[in-house]
Amino acid sequence: QVQAVESGGGLVQPGGSLRLSCAASGSIFTIRGMGWYRQAPGKKHELVAEISRGGDTNYADSVRGRFTISRDNAKNTVYLEMNKLAAEDTAVYYCNAEVMTGTAFAGYKYLEVWGKGTLVTVSS
Repeated sequence: QVQAVESGGGLVQPGGSLRLSCAASGSIFTIRGMGWYRQAPGKKHELVAEISRGGDTNYADSVRGRFTISRDNAKNTVYLEMNKLAAEDTAVYYCNAEVMTGTAFAGYKYLEVWGKGTLVTVSS
């Protein structure tokens, strides 16, 4: 069983900053890609940022230059540093991890693991 748990959401004023964290735990052999997605009320689920195990990153155009994704492979944790937040950043933020799980005896497989989400509200 593998799970991912986000933390760090909350209410922040426009122009402010927040840092989200997501820790994966359970039967983990290794984690390939990790990322953050968000869904605002009435809008589609969208990619915010993603990072490979080696540290290569990709950002949505709307957050590039304001958000920074990073990870700690030893802690199976991914972070999202969000700066210059605006009302349009208000959403539930979900983390995602491509987790390799299993054993040498039973074999390994990749699972797509999602957190339950953390709400970020940008409002004055």
